[in-house]
Amino acid sequence: MARKDKVEARQRRKRRIRKKIHGTEQKPRLTVFKSIRQMYAQLVDDTQQKVLTGISTLNKEVQAGLKSGGNSDAAKKVGEAIGKKALELGITEVVFDRNGFKYHGRIKALADGAREAGLKF
Repeated sequence: MARKDKVEARQRRKRRIRKKIHGTEQKPRLTVFKSIRQMYAQLVDDTQQKVLTGISTLNKEVQAGLKSGGNSDAAKKVGEAIGKKALELGITEVVFDRNGFKYHGRIKALADGAREAGLKF
């Protein structure tokens, strides 16, 4: 599969997913993005179109002790960190938005880390 086809397929999956899921202030959308070198996660309130909090492998607290930001260990750390931030804001439940990525590898590791931190999907 060519690179362009792969990206277009992910964007089609993303559009299908976003039609069905919606985050609120009490139950925001946990959206994730992965690049080759980094992982990003944000809590989004779609009713107010506002990002409540976000974290990535570029943050100092997550970066400590990591060799690379683009592996499963880094993704798990990002998941744990976003879970802790959500609990500080009083958020216990989220809607998981995998952003068109397959639920496998780094995406799954991030979700598992967030669950271990105390978030419910």
